[in-house]
Amino acid sequence: MPNPRTSVRPPAGFTLIEVMIVVVIVGILAAIALPSYSEYVTRSKIIDGTTKLGDFRAQMEKYFMDNRRYVTVAGGTTCGVADKPAGAGDAFDIGCVGTDTTYTVTASGSAAKGMSGFSFSVTETGAKASSGPGGHYTNAACWAVRKDNSC
Repeated sequence: MPNPRTSVRPPAGFTLIEVMIVVVIVGILAAIALPSYSEYVTRSKIIDGTTKLGDFRAQMEKYFMDNRRYVTVAGGTTCGVADKPAGAGDAFDIGCVGTDTTYTVTASGSAAKGMSGFSFSVTETGAKASSGPGGHYTNAACWAVRKDNSC
C-alpha cells in the first residue's frame, strides 16, 4: 500500500493557458455576434418607421376622401393629418408637406434612438425613397431595409 504522505495528487483547477483559450474563443464569438445584433436592431427600427409611414399615408388618403384635398386649407402646405413627432419608444419623426393634390410624408430618424441620418418618404402616388448614413439604406425607388440598399 502506498504511503499517503508520498502519494501524488493531480492539481485542482484550470491553468492560465486554459482560461486564456476560453477568453479568446468568447472574444471571437462576441466580435462576430455584436455587429450582427446591431444590424438586426437597426433593421427592426426601420421596419417600425416604415410601418408608421404607411399608416400615416392611409390616414392622408382618408382625409382626402373626406375633404377633397390633402391640406387643411385650400392652397396651404399643412397636411390634413398632424405630424407625429417621435414618442418615447419611437425611432422616427413622421412629418408631411403637401398641396391640394399632392403630399410627401417623411420619416426622419431620431438621433436619440441612434437613427440619425435615416430618412424614408412616400408620396400620394405611392413613390417611395430612402436614404441612410454613409450611403447605406439608400434607394430612390423603394424603402431600403438592408445595409446593401436592397428593399
